Amino acid sequence: MRAVAALGVLTTHVAFQTGVVSTPVIGPILGRLDLAVALFFALSGFLLWRNWVAAAHRQARPPSVRRYLRHRVVRIWPAYVVVVVVVLTLLPEARGADLTVWLANLTLTQVFVPLSLTAGLTQMWSLSVEVAFYLLLPILGAALTWLRGARVSARVPALLGLGVISLGWAWVAQALPLPDGTEPTNWVFGHLPWFVAGLVIAEVAGAADFGEHSRITRVIERIGARRWPMLALFVVSYGLACTPIAGPTGLGVLAPWQFAVKMALGALCAFALLAPLVCEKPFGNSPRVRARFRFLTSPVMAALGRWSYGIFIWHVAVLAVVFPLFGIVPFSGNTTLVWCLTAVLSIGISAASYAFVEEPARDWLRRRESARRARSRENQRRIEAGIAEEISSDTATNAGN
Repeated sequence: MRAVAALGVLTTHVAFQTGVVSTPVIGPILGRLDLAVALFFALSGFLLWRNWVAAAHRQARPPSVRRYLRHRVVRIWPAYVVVVVVVLTLLPEARGADLTVWLANLTLTQVFVPLSLTAGLTQMWSLSVEVAFYLLLPILGAALTWLRGARVSARVPALLGLGVISLGWAWVAQALPLPDGTEPTNWVFGHLPWFVAGLVIAEVAGAADFGEHSRITRVIERIGARRWPMLALFVVSYGLACTPIAGPTGLGVLAPWQFAVKMALGALCAFALLAPLVCEKPFGNSPRVRARFRFLTSPVMAALGRWSYGIFIWHVAVLAVVFPLFGIVPFSGNTTLVWCLTAVLSIGISAASYAFVEEPARDWLRRRESARRARSRENQRRIEAGIAEEISSDTATNAGN
């Protein structure tokens, strides 16, 4: 599903850069593929929230925040820093960026710094939102700590309430006294409904895993497991998102109510795509479930899923190079050709990024944590051996007395 989201984002950028978004019918459909970001956000919400859900059902300690943040940093920054340095150093449209642009992009704070999004890196606003969500998640986990045991059934209503409240962010953002060029609708608070879609699915999965279904989780699971109703929900939600009620596609300005509608429809689209994968019974990687989703579990999609982060962070820079490299004029059509060239080059670079940057960084972290655990066990063994030796010595002394 990460591969689906990454290719969706790539497709909408190609559609915009080739001018096809102005074509009736097909234009809005391709232009609204920016809702693939909603799928990315919902996936993050689902995957990262599972540990907090498990702690609530087990009434155990929440996950280690230090370990969680350490893994997020190693997952995101190494490959991302390479992209930023390459783009700001080599891409003609981005060269000459000042220190503010460099710092904002390297620290993923572009959405807070006016006019810091630059050529080749414009899609990184969503990664900035993602990182803000990483920081917000432990706070949300701590806030819901008291909803466990007999109160665990209140977690889904609490998350849904948070999502509904955040739909009003566009009006709040409009009233904030911010410098020109700042877009507070691109802050994490405005996009919480997309994350909440994944958080709710994680709660449903946790309730199923631990046999503690509430009425609402059982209903959501039952509905989410039905693929055809979920497909209908996706088609209707996506179709509505392609109309003016969700604002213009491309770079148009959204009214607050249009932004709220877009967030709500994006959350429904993400839920409709993810729920059948999680709520389908039997759970897990059983042959029956894998047979029903054989396209997503195919070797090609598995590989693209591994490389999806690289596809996302590299494709805009690749797209900027494709036009001059192959003599194609921007906004003049050739959508299929540009898409193929951008996809092939992005996938190739992403495979290299995964092999030489992303996976080595995670291997380094795994070795470091494994060594730390080994030292901890050895220290514990020595302490226990020392205590045993002391007890033995005391016993011998007392026996001598």
